[in-house]
Amino acid sequence: MSNGSSSNVIDDLDRRIIAALQLGGRAPWSAIAHWAGASETTVQRRYQALRERHLARVVATLELDRTASGSSMLVRVQARPGRGLELARVLAACPQVRFVAVVTGAADLVVDFVAEDNDQLMRLLYTDLPGADLITGTECVAAIRSFTSPAHWDTGLLPPQAREELRPAALAAPYERKGWDESPQALSEVEREVAQALSTDGRMPVSALARELGRTESSAARALERLVNRGVLHFRTLVDPRLLGFEAEFMVWLSVEPDRLDAAGRQLARHSGTKLLSAATGRFNLVGHVVLPHRSDLFRYTGEILGALPGLIASEITLHLATLKHAWTRMAAPDRPLLSMVPAVES
Repeated sequence: MSNGSSSNVIDDLDRRIIAALQLGGRAPWSAIAHWAGASETTVQRRYQALRERHLARVVATLELDRTASGSSMLVRVQARPGRGLELARVLAACPQVRFVAVVTGAADLVVDFVAEDNDQLMRLLYTDLPGADLITGTECVAAIRSFTSPAHWDTGLLPPQAREELRPAALAAPYERKGWDESPQALSEVEREVAQALSTDGRMPVSALARELGRTESSAARALERLVNRGVLHFRTLVDPRLLGFEAEFMVWLSVEPDRLDAAGRQLARHSGTKLLSAATGRFNLVGHVVLPHRSDLFRYTGEILGALPGLIASEITLHLATLKHAWTRMAAPDRPLLSMVPAVES
């Protein structure tokens, strides 16, 4: 996100604010200020500055499988030599793409497509694939069950008591969820409108939300409360992990013995660096998004964390160089060159 060391872009107060918002994206400013150690006015001003600088943003995300809002397909993409960054830009512009990262390893890009149904997914992947002329190969990995998600991640920058106060009670770890076999519950019209509005500004006040939707405050507030209480609408803070002190960001692609998959998923989901972890189809049946303080930590991580997983057959890691899009949100200012997102000197 900068041409120099990312650690110099923000200070410790900014990091505490971001950490508090990651725990409770819609927590009252008074609670955020308490754990950040500053006044409410200062905290609000700092957060607004972070948003304007495109360094941090709270957004709302829906659980697709529980709301009939679509299905996800992770695609590992190989690009034509020298065309990977161009392809990344093309894919980031696609409205059906929720996530795009430039990575190293067996893939050049990792892309998360979200389709309304199988017909749309088939068109996206086989007839209308954006940037198809820049692609030499793809591999599709369908997520089928979540063990943990970015909304559940704790940066570890604040004490455990902060999590207890700021995190909504309904936000239980996905691997603890009951009723996985229940049919998805479609959203009402007002619930869809609320979720869509908060997907770009998760901290929008209910009064502003109601005005934007042309609804009464009570109607908007009830819809929001239903979504949160059902545990299908989550709030998370989008931020480059390097700003919080996590130099290594990567995805793990694991092959696990089928009868050990649940145990391995639960074990890895509890690791402090795991931001996302899902059971999947294909040769990789467990896929995760992880951060660590230093790249050198990868040596111990592969041996002591991945190596200790029950039933592990094989593993692969793709290191992130830059994330262009996360939760349907572009991760840099529109006029900022893509290469400026990759630091010349690592922090």
